[in-house]
Amino acid sequence: MFDFGLRIRELRESRHMSQESLGRRIGRSKPVISNYENNIKYPPLEVLISIANVFNVSLDYLVGIEKKDALYINNLNEMQTNIMKLLYEEFTDCNLKGKELSSRQQKILSLLLIEFLK
Repeated sequence: MFDFGLRIRELRESRHMSQESLGRRIGRSKPVISNYENNIKYPPLEVLISIANVFNVSLDYLVGIEKKDALYINNLNEMQTNIMKLLYEEFTDCNLKGKELSSRQQKILSLLLIEFLK
């Protein structure tokens, strides 16, 4: 059975965030966050959306429908979005253990560094 409170706690702790700081970001108190994490209370939809936005996860992931965490690129510019898509395409299911990067992979990583270090 899915543990909603544990999902919030894991997301919060993985980002080194206190219950109080999460509460401030979504307009709720520390005790309310504690109630969510202990499955005493469940947040309404607008709060679920706020929590998903804070942690940059889908609502499906937050409530246990989607099993894998996802990467959202909504806040990136067009060049950054294209680089992230190239990264995904090039490195998905790519086993690099003991291998050198191809020239294409090196170029993609170079683009990434140049763009994100601006």
